[in-house]
Amino acid sequence: MPSLSLKYIRSLPIDQALLKQIDRLGYARGAQRLFQTQTPELLRQLTIVARIESTESSTRIEGVSAPRDRIEGIVLRDAAPTNRSESEIAGYRDALRMIHENAEHMRFSESQVLQIHDLLYRYLPTPGGHYKATQNDIAETDANGEIIRVRFSPTSPAQTPGAMRNLVEDYALAVDQDALPSALLIGLAVLDLLCIHPFPDGNGRTARLLTLLLLYHHDFEVGRYVSLERIVEQTRDGYYEALERSSTGWHSDAHDARPWLDYFLGMLIAAYDEFEQRIDAVRRGKGGTKTEMVRSAVARRLAPFAIGDIQRELPGISRDLIRSVLRTLRSEGLVTLEGQGRGARYVPSHHAEPGDGRGT
Repeated sequence: MPSLSLKYIRSLPIDQALLKQIDRLGYARGAQRLFQTQTPELLRQLTIVARIESTESSTRIEGVSAPRDRIEGIVLRDAAPTNRSESEIAGYRDALRMIHENAEHMRFSESQVLQIHDLLYRYLPTPGGHYKATQNDIAETDANGEIIRVRFSPTSPAQTPGAMRNLVEDYALAVDQDALPSALLIGLAVLDLLCIHPFPDGNGRTARLLTLLLLYHHDFEVGRYVSLERIVEQTRDGYYEALERSSTGWHSDAHDARPWLDYFLGMLIAAYDEFEQRIDAVRRGKGGTKTEMVRSAVARRLAPFAIGDIQRELPGISRDLIRSVLRTLRSEGLVTLEGQGRGARYVPSHHAEPGDGRGT
């Protein structure tokens, strides 16, 4: 039964490419501390946007969606869910809020992982917070729901409690002994959680929330200001490819964690790059820069949005400028406009249907 063993950790080759990624994250963590003291009002606004985007993207990866105004109502105003989709969104909201507000007091333990999963199912008829009782193979299916192939067979139900116990204990020991840079340890822990797949459903969401929690523990707070879930959604194909490659041979300790680590570190670097770009653009405050900020904000959108959504994401940029940039984007064919007045929504040209649920 593999876990995050120190034997594997110490045999992980650390080459120049990996060191470069680790150094980049170390620099970004230092810049993050500076931003937190110099731009508190901007960071407060980014926090609001990130919570909405994180909830929206993480649930949409699982094929769950709702109108943007309902998501905002649930996340920002604690609106009560009215259907199953909204119940899943509300559960993610609660788990996300708990981590953002209490991460420093939350240990990585079995009970904590179970609590996170339990919150995801708080508003659903099926309770969470319990390990799986039946095997939950990860399979690709066709349009009719027929299994095309089994991508991975996770740990059996009987072995799951032991595997989770080993994961928690080995991670704590690795951190205590400073066996690897913290970003690598976090990536390996998340990989093992996804390979154990301890729950009947909700494993992908639990893994994304655990990622945020462990990052907080090591002072990587970018997930407070930029939605990591949105970046995962935008790079979903790379996420699944890396996970499949690194899970091959996992049961026999013959897996190669490098594809997953490259993806995981790249995702974090992309988040920090976006964070720094937003801060830098606001600091410079030039019209051209603001135009690029609007264009970048639109490019990050995966679902229809209103002008107000962009304005909330980019405090200090006028509604008139946003409207002007959107007119340009429409002429370039990058967005289309649906509806009129308060109900008008802009649709990105790359807008796609919700995910296929493979992250569960």
